[in-house]
Amino acid sequence: MSKNLVIVESPAKAKTIKKYLGSDYEVLASYGHVRDLVPKDGAVDTEHGFAMKYQVIDRNEKHVRAISQALKSADTLILATDPDREGEAIAWHLVELLHEKKQLKDKPVKRVVFYEITKREVQKAIAEPREIASPMVNAQQARRALDYLVGFNLSPLLWRKVSPGLSAGRVQSPALRLICEREEEIKAFIPREYWTVEARVDKDGQKFSARLVEYSTRKVEQFTITSVVGAMGAKSALLKAADGKLLVAKVDKKQRRRNPSPPFTTSTLQQEANRKLGFTAQRTMRAAQQLYEGTEIDGETVGLITYMRTDSVNLAQDALQEIRETIAGKYGAGSVPPEPRHFKAKSKNAQEAHEAIRPTAASRLPEHIARALPPDQARLYELIWKRAVASQMTQAVYDTVTAELRAGPDHAFRANGSVLVEPGFIAVYTDGKDQPDDEDDEKRLPVLVQGETVELIDVIPDQHFTEPPPRFTEASLVKTLEEYDIGRPSTYATIISTLQSRDYVRLEGKAFTPTDVGMIVNRFLTEHFTRYVDYDFTAKLEDNLDAVSRGEKEWVPLLEEFWGDFKPTVDLKQELKRQDVAETRELGTDPESGKPVTARLGRYGPFVQIGTKDDEDKPRFASLRANQRIDTITLDSALALFELPRTLGETADGTEVQANIGRFGPYVRIGKTFVSMKKDDDPYTIELPRALELYEAKLAALEAATIKTFAASEVRIIKGRFGPYITDGSRRGKIPRGEEPESLSLARCEELLAEQAPAKKGAKKSAKKTAAKKVAKKATAKKAPAKKRAARKAAAKKAAG
Repeated sequence: MSKNLVIVESPAKAKTIKKYLGSDYEVLASYGHVRDLVPKDGAVDTEHGFAMKYQVIDRNEKHVRAISQALKSADTLILATDPDREGEAIAWHLVELLHEKKQLKDKPVKRVVFYEITKREVQKAIAEPREIASPMVNAQQARRALDYLVGFNLSPLLWRKVSPGLSAGRVQSPALRLICEREEEIKAFIPREYWTVEARVDKDGQKFSARLVEYSTRKVEQFTITSVVGAMGAKSALLKAADGKLLVAKVDKKQRRRNPSPPFTTSTLQQEANRKLGFTAQRTMRAAQQLYEGTEIDGETVGLITYMRTDSVNLAQDALQEIRETIAGKYGAGSVPPEPRHFKAKSKNAQEAHEAIRPTAASRLPEHIARALPPDQARLYELIWKRAVASQMTQAVYDTVTAELRAGPDHAFRANGSVLVEPGFIAVYTDGKDQPDDEDDEKRLPVLVQGETVELIDVIPDQHFTEPPPRFTEASLVKTLEEYDIGRPSTYATIISTLQSRDYVRLEGKAFTPTDVGMIVNRFLTEHFTRYVDYDFTAKLEDNLDAVSRGEKEWVPLLEEFWGDFKPTVDLKQELKRQDVAETRELGTDPESGKPVTARLGRYGPFVQIGTKDDEDKPRFASLRANQRIDTITLDSALALFELPRTLGETADGTEVQANIGRFGPYVRIGKTFVSMKKDDDPYTIELPRALELYEAKLAALEAATIKTFAASEVRIIKGRFGPYITDGSRRGKIPRGEEPESLSLARCEELLAEQAPAKKGAKKSAKKTAAKKVAKKATAKKAPAKKRAARKAAAKKAAG
């Protein structure tokens, strides 16, 4: 009989911990959260203290049953979920669930936490249990409630006012705003021309460059020279003043020292893995989780890194000692500073009791364990190991030289040189950069002596244009989210993946570009819910949640304050008209038909339209291509979309195959059959084999959904999403209640299809008028009783008087 039942999140973690605890312990995984809010309106009861209605998560129900079964033969329940709010909440939810099922009874419950999965730390944690931390659970519940209240109120509003299937999130929306505002900056940017001037110089056969810093006794700024005329004039004046020689007027020699960066936090790990390894935040966190949970090395399963969700840059004392010993053994005693280096977190909410991300054993060198790890884990472990080890190494030392070279009394150039003399930590690790620079490049200068002259080979002007701010990469977006205090590092991967899965942003190369949908959603939220996508408001809310987790604030008053402002705003915006939100952009006039050409967002994405719904003949529609946007597409590009029909070839029986774009997106047409293309298909590049593949897939799906067919007829009965129906390829017929689809004859099917014949022109308008009359009549009928009651009251009053 097992006396102790230990619960962790994942099976990998369970497997590792089981080896450390022995036969008196049974270790099971919850597979993440065991329950969540009921996914419908009212799951957070705003009228009764924000009571939250939970249900077991379907995919984890079998794991909950396994835990319940194992608990029957256990004396003690030990909750060893992750040491953060989510881990604390998982522990609490499981206990609540077991209490509801009356399965816990009077068995003791212990909460244990550890920040590295090593035998020493796991056994130490088991020996020092604590209670579940209610403030951390409350903070997680408050965060979940806030996310639910925003999502369940804003998302339906977006569906009605913008387009179906959209979503708005409490933290996702400010992140989208960052990307969209950067795009607006780029769009509005006007380049400015400027010129730099360099001297090509030679001393004793060693050539080097020097930049113009003083011209006609004035300091040279970025826009001192702004035209080719000015640049050529400057070149002529400088060559004349120098007369082939530059005077070395001043030489400054200094030594520059550079300190290493601190070991990784969650945020900096995501940034560097993106810059150096090309990993997305999600990919980084997945590999880090696997390294934390444990891998078999030399027959022993061991966690290779400390807990990867942290904002601390601290290192434990024993870890510092081991890192210093590893540095001395691998790089020499001279690479170890006299005292360990301590760092302070920039984040005001950093939990300094935690540790930074580091190897659980610095002596476990990356090159020794690489073969035991999958590629992603091996590369990430090496990055984490190098950063942690480098943080405790000596400074890098550079000898720098700055020389002023004069061309006569009125003009001066400056030459910089830098030489790395003591690599220190740079022997192991250097930080990546979002924007490349040459600050640390070694530029060697010849030995220059004040008062001597050097040969001027040429003066070279170089034209430049100012550039717009760069689009966000994953690394720079994570960095900015952290700077603005939007969300928390553990949520960045989810924020970014949500923006992409909703098609609000696309990753082009390494940079994020907002889509039309993203731009329109952002415009809607910033115009109508300004406060809730405001960076300061979002950061303040995160601070308040942190205060709840520390026990400094109560969570229900926090929700009351938020809801008291948010709900009236949502109610007010229900009055908005759809056309005021997803506005139409007029592009011009179609030269062939004379009809207006417009672009807007529709139910199936952004599209352009020729004509209007009031025209006698139907408007024509074409979807925008993936790289086109409503706010930038030109009239010519829009008209080109209507010239699309591409003949791709023929089927085996000679039927023509075409690719085209319609109102509902790109499609393939084979004979009378229309097949929608998938998200990754491009109507401009799709080839015959892919078109046939889509066609065959549709036929297979149709065949699978077919209930009944009729010989020598295109009529068939189909199993549809909302029940069976009849179709002949162009019409659809409802099956009356009480009639079995399998028993219908062809004649009966034809009869039912005939009843669904399309209405004639004009019928639609008259039908609308009839419907309007019915509504008015119904409203009048509803008002009548009220009038009668008022008349009766008046009569009674008169009688009483």
